[in-house]
Amino acid sequence: MNELIIDLSETNPSEFFGVKNVNLTYLKERFPKLKIVARGSQMKVYGDEEQLNEFDARIQVLLEHFAKYNKVSVHDMDRVLDNSSTPQTSSARAGEILVHGLGGKIIKAQTPNQLKLVDLCFTNDLVFAIGPAGTGKTYMGVAMAVRALKEKQIKRIVITRPAVEAGENLGFLPGDLKEKLDPYMQPIYDALRDMIPAEKLAQYIENNTIQIAPLAFMRGRTLDNAYVILDEAQNTTHAQMKMFLTRMGVNAKFFITGDPGQIDLPRSVTSGLKEALLILKDVEGVGMMYLDDKDVMRHRLVKRVIAAYRAIENRN
Repeated sequence: MNELIIDLSETNPSEFFGVKNVNLTYLKERFPKLKIVARGSQMKVYGDEEQLNEFDARIQVLLEHFAKYNKVSVHDMDRVLDNSSTPQTSSARAGEILVHGLGGKIIKAQTPNQLKLVDLCFTNDLVFAIGPAGTGKTYMGVAMAVRALKEKQIKRIVITRPAVEAGENLGFLPGDLKEKLDPYMQPIYDALRDMIPAEKLAQYIENNTIQIAPLAFMRGRTLDNAYVILDEAQNTTHAQMKMFLTRMGVNAKFFITGDPGQIDLPRSVTSGLKEALLILKDVEGVGMMYLDDKDVMRHRLVKRVIAAYRAIENRN
């Protein structure tokens, strides 16, 4: 039987293994054919040479993650262990802090695909972030927008989405337009509140430095010096997407998110997002990033739910 010794002397083993060794227990569950023994500042692993090499590659990525963030969770382990290869990026900005949020919270890309997405945002004026729920599409877009605003690269943030929801009709909701729309914009507000103090955010919204409005309100506008986010773009029509894309003005950045698997349009209507991805795929200055289950940042069950639904949809 082969032996692998992993030195944890530069790491706090008790924090790395988690409360009541929850992370160590998870490692043992994920590698049932290996014998894993933790003693002091060493972890000894016994088993087949090929599996030991794989385990060593994975544990080094986890140790790097711990060194950066001073923590590692079962969710982090799940994401790294599910990747088919060791995450790497050639970007000089890899791991760069995007925004310092409230309470000193560090906001940065967490997965290889998110790193690539951020890199695309630095090198393109129009970026599509495509992927299932929980992959950080909207959150990364808001972080990039807030960063640009704080660094005075732009003068305003404009966030919009089509007023199409699963079987819902805004007209039946009480209140004025803002009150009708706010519940649908909650993920945007949640992200903004993570990154901007409440009083400052209220001021930004009051003086239109940050504008949140339905897509219909974009018609006829030219958006200069702005970071513009179109969220839930899978629910745009051909005309809406074309209208939105042609709003781009001088010194503008456009960031479009969508999940083609959650289209709420009538079946006879083609998604403007799907169409745009085909039409613009070879256009210079347009970046496209496809995130997947490995990028899910929510509870680890979410990626299993996504996979289960995808399996059923593929069969149908």
